[in-house]
Parts: sequence; C-alpha cells; structure tokens
Amino acid sequence: MKLVIIQYNAGNIQSVLYALERLDVQARVTDNVELIQSADKVIFPGVGEASTAMHYLKERGLDNVIVNLKQPVFGICLGMQLMCAYSEENNTSCLGIFEEQVKLFKPTDATIKVPQIGWNTISNLKTDLFKGVTEESYAYFVHGYYAAIGNRTIGTTNYVQPYSCALHKDNFYGVQFHPEKSAKVGEQIIQNFLSL
Repeated sequence: MKLVIIQYNAGNIQSVLYALERLDVQARVTDNVELIQSADKVIFPGVGEASTAMHYLKERGLDNVIVNLKQPVFGICLGMQLMCAYSEENNTSCLGIFEEQVKLFKPTDATIKVPQIGWNTISNLKTDLFKGVTEESYAYFVHGYYAAIGNRTIGTTNYVQPYSCALHKDNFYGVQFHPEKSAKVGEQIIQNFLSL
C-alpha cells in the first residue's frame, strides 16, 4: 500500500509517522502532486494556524489537488478543520469538502480553558472509521477551534458545547482529536482508516 502524508508545515507529522511505525506501516511525507495523487491512502495532518496553512496549500496548488482526490483521505486536527468550508481563525476560507463552519470556543464559565488540551470522550460514533471503538472512549485533543455539528458529523465530543469530533463525506474522513497520541483507541482508528 502506498501511503502518503501531505507535507505543509504541519506540526504533528513526526508523531503520525511514529504511530504508523508502531503499526509496522511505512508512509512517505511529501507535497509532490503526482505522489499524492497516485497514493492508495492520504493522511492530511495538522497542528498550527488556519490561514497560514491554507496559504501554503494554495501557493503549491495543493488545495485543488486535495479536494479532487478519489482515494481515502484522513484529516487530523487542523487537517480536518481545513477540510471544512470556513474557519473563524483569521477569517479563513478553507477547502469546502465539508459544509461545517469552524468556530472559536467561547466559554461562559471562566474555569473552562481554551484551548482544550487533554483527554476527552468521543461519542455517537458512526462509519467503519470507528469499528471496534467503544462509545465514550477517550481521545487526546489540543484545539481552540471546533467544527459545528452538521450533516457530515460521525462523532461528537462535549467541551464548552457539543461539537463534531469526526466528519465524513464520500472518501474524506476527518477527526478533531489526535489519534497518533490517543493510545490504543487512536491505533484502532488509524488501523481502521488503513483498512477502508
């Protein structure tokens, strides 16, 4: 299987590679259009800021490449947010694969910290991405922005309010949490993606 991780200054590429190594899977990190298009599966990771990331993708023509991919694509954290229509983070137009809007957490309780950092439960799990994953399993999150719940939601989490922790449309899957840092649950989800 030819597995590609899209390179675009995303901060969590190394930890994704380590997670794949633990599953005995090799991946190539690249921003080469031909390599991305010819891959069997594509991982679109991300830690960082939406407008800078979109600028990098557009500069290299990767925005058009990603939306036209036909093989399974897995967006992680910022990767998932960039697959949405729009992000409030620096007023950014995103890839528009999912209709959902990405918004800043606005807690009404001063004890709730933004960004959300740490373990939280994932619920209402749908599709084979979550095969063998128990409802209310814990996953690891680091984010200040969230995707609203909509037609493409296949998993939810509650922090400040309920939101989409996972989205799916056609061959595109995205998760807000970091499966590469979510122990056995995360390994199962990565394995499920590789088996799609």
